[in-house]
Amino acid sequence: MSTATRPETIHEPPTDAAGLVVDAKRRRLVLIAMCTALVAVVASVSGLNVAQGQLALDLGATQSQLLWVINGYTIALAALLLPIGAVGDRWGRKHVLVAGLSLFVGANIAAALATSVTQLLVFRVAGGVSAAMIMPITLSVITSTFPAEERDRAVGVWAGFAGAGGVLGLVSSSIVVDNFTWPWVFAGPIVIAAIALAMSIRVVPQSRESHEGRFDVLGSILSAVAVGGLVLAVHEGPEVGWSDPLTVIGLTAGILGTAWFAWWELRTEQPLLDIRVFRHRTLTASSVTLLAVFAVMMGLFLVLVQYLQAVLGYSAIKASMGLMPLAVVLLPLSAVAPLIARRVGLRAMLVGGLGLVALGLAMMASMASISGGYLSVLPGLLVLGVGAGLAQTPATSGITGSLPVEEQGVASALNDTVREFGGAMGIALIGSALSAGYRSGVSGAADHLSPQAGTAVREGIGGAAAIAGKLGPQGQQVMDTARGAFVDGLGHAMWLAAGMSVIAAIFALVWLPRQGTATAESPTAELDASEAALDAEGFDVEALVPQPVA
Repeated sequence: MSTATRPETIHEPPTDAAGLVVDAKRRRLVLIAMCTALVAVVASVSGLNVAQGQLALDLGATQSQLLWVINGYTIALAALLLPIGAVGDRWGRKHVLVAGLSLFVGANIAAALATSVTQLLVFRVAGGVSAAMIMPITLSVITSTFPAEERDRAVGVWAGFAGAGGVLGLVSSSIVVDNFTWPWVFAGPIVIAAIALAMSIRVVPQSRESHEGRFDVLGSILSAVAVGGLVLAVHEGPEVGWSDPLTVIGLTAGILGTAWFAWWELRTEQPLLDIRVFRHRTLTASSVTLLAVFAVMMGLFLVLVQYLQAVLGYSAIKASMGLMPLAVVLLPLSAVAPLIARRVGLRAMLVGGLGLVALGLAMMASMASISGGYLSVLPGLLVLGVGAGLAQTPATSGITGSLPVEEQGVASALNDTVREFGGAMGIALIGSALSAGYRSGVSGAADHLSPQAGTAVREGIGGAAAIAGKLGPQGQQVMDTARGAFVDGLGHAMWLAAGMSVIAAIFALVWLPRQGTATAESPTAELDASEAALDAEGFDVEALVPQPVA
């Protein structure tokens, strides 16, 4: 299989026979364009979270409708990543990227002009579809156009923006909501995507990989059902209950879809993703690491912003700015992590990074308090950022480097799917742990209130704040209890997240071989017993390792 490139035009940088961009300046522009497009996608995930109040007033949206508007984007994005990544490999990455950016701009303009919740939901889902056309392509363009000696550094920059983009989106949206109306939340992603579109047309080379056989249509459908169902379930479960029909339908579809997908991929001649590659230890350990890191980070965004606002009384802008130290640490460390990985090896990077993530969470769990304020959680936040920055770039390269050149779209989509599912799982588990700890802490005080007031207090600290103002002198006592209970719940949530990180670190420690210094540049150097088992079954192990293209 070989990379097919179109003849050079005025809008396309010169490439060599392998499809690599030969001019260093052009490569930098490609990287800037891809990171710009990525930020537009990632920032849109959390952008509307801070505008829920305005949406409820302006469009008359219920809490259930608001959740669908927010989650519809993520579900569509996660469900379509694998199929669209494969489409880009076959029919041209630049074609899919340009089409996705164009649709993204149009969907966000339409969402900003929406006059009803239904319209907004439809355009948010369309935005999620377009985001699935953008996100995996941004990484596969980088891995297919940068030479090996520069690839891991470029992937590190990409990974840094993938991790910090959510914080940047939250901060910018908070500033917009506090000074303008909710439609302006879409202005930032529109402008960023338009810039990325113009740059992509100019500097991104057209490339696709030659594939024999038919496209795996059934596998694409099954992957969408499996991932979409599971993400729907973990989004809806904590909000409407795990026994709610919608949650049960999503969970059932996800489990059955996953089983059917695995069965089909093992039998079809041209699978969307040959799941036997998960016996490749680098790929599996890297996937588990990214799953844990993004579960922790997305869950942390949820609970820490609530802590800063509801317990410490921060404004939306100030609360979102409280997460900026994480982005400040994450961005540079993600870029230099490959250099460290070359010296210490992949195993040390994943285990060490996850260990620091767990340490940071443990520090927040034990140090967070009302009297200590923001400074009680800042040290843990910084340590967590260091750990995430060290782990996520080698893990990303571990996934993309474990699949051949002609499947970089699928590899990038797998990387993104792991991130999205991990984030959804983290929000569900960590949010549930916080809620359980909070309810346990306020149950005594709530029992002494009227049934209606007690129910409001148990539902969350926002309900407690609404009721406290109507209780006179007793209201301050209720709020003090609610704040203390929230901090206790925060501690429970952070300990749970630390436990998840420790489990992932132990897995990487045990699963990856001690010897070998696989790096982000060449994670497949650690060919061990798992690859031998694949070879014995007739699976082409050599195809797992990216080979130079003639």
